[in-house]
Amino acid sequence: QVPLVESGGGLVQAGGSLRLSCAASGRTFSAYSMAWFRQAPGKARELVASINWRSGVSSYYADSVKGRFTISRDNAKNTLILQMNSLKPEDTAVYYCAAWRGTTGYDTWGQGTQVTVSS
Repeated sequence: QVPLVESGGGLVQAGGSLRLSCAASGRTFSAYSMAWFRQAPGKARELVASINWRSGVSSYYADSVKGRFTISRDNAKNTLILQMNSLKPEDTAVYYCAAWRGTTGYDTWGQGTQVTVSS
């Protein structure tokens, strides 16, 4: 069973919004932190936002998304959410959710979901 499954990507015009979800499987799923990363063509994967999974307090936003993106969790559904507003063409990338479950950083990854923002 795949532990993390993303959904919600798609094609949107600049200025629009998308909501990404990452469903964590298993009633006993736990993590210290969860995050959204993204990777644009020809570029390195970058951390977009992270959240303390236990407290629900967000801990990091990349400068490029501050004020536009919001990371949150839905405890009842064991789901990580990324609300993306005022999207820009430079936000185009494959977005991945990841969980920090052990002692060596983000060690559990979803399969990714494509976000394309047209100008």
